[in-house]
Amino acid sequence: MKEEIIISGFGGQGVLSMGKILAYAGIIEGKEVTWMPSYGPEQRGGTANVTVILSDERITSPVLNTYDTAIVLNQPSLDRFMPLVKPGGTLIYDPASILTPPMRKDINVYSIEAMAEAARMKNGKVFNMLLLGGLIKVRPIVSVEDVVEGLHRTLPERHHHLIPMNEEAIRHGMEIIREENRA
Repeated sequence: MKEEIIISGFGGQGVLSMGKILAYAGIIEGKEVTWMPSYGPEQRGGTANVTVILSDERITSPVLNTYDTAIVLNQPSLDRFMPLVKPGGTLIYDPASILTPPMRKDINVYSIEAMAEAARMKNGKVFNMLLLGGLIKVRPIVSVEDVVEGLHRTLPERHHHLIPMNEEAIRHGMEIIREENRA
């Protein structure tokens, strides 16, 4: 098993944190892992992305030109990374920040209204955990339990009281992700 993932959105949406938690879950499961963030001085409000590779075998390079899975949280990210999803791959997006929905028919496309759901829950901080839950529902590359353990390892101890809320958001994200019908 080898999964090459790109997560991209605006700085401040928790893109890098989502990738880091996913990477830690992979480490917990004994997988080979890379986590490579990419952002510039525009980190807050500009586009940020992170590449995560999880594999049962040695990873030869963290640099990728194509991806098995892309999670895109804004139109610039969709425009940039949708063409780089391998045929048969997976694209997950939140429609709140997408003006032109994905049209590729050779990939599996899922939408998750994470921004709207986080607002409904009156907690914008769970936005990225809803998305992470959606990812592990459609691409079960790590277990929910190990993602929660990844939260324990990545969040500073002073924020550990937030872990139950984040776990709830992960599980809820697994329930609300929907496959797009593009027939």
